[in-house]
Amino acid sequence: MPVVEVPPLPPSPVRLMAARRPVPTFHAPAVSSRLLLNGAREVEIVHGDQVYRLRHTRNDKLILVK
Repeated sequence: MPVVEVPPLPPSPVRLMAARRPVPTFHAPAVSSRLLLNGAREVEIVHGDQVYRLRHTRNDKLILVK
């Protein structure tokens, strides 16, 4: 009996719907903390009617407080 190669069937619509789709990547703009602080240890950031303080600590961490 001769061997006949049969091409594989395409995936079913159910499998296509269940397949994981790649999550779109979002690239937020990057701002250097050195540029933002401009040599200061603390800056105030005004957002709407709120004022936030961004502080650079002695342990080289950033803290944002309202």
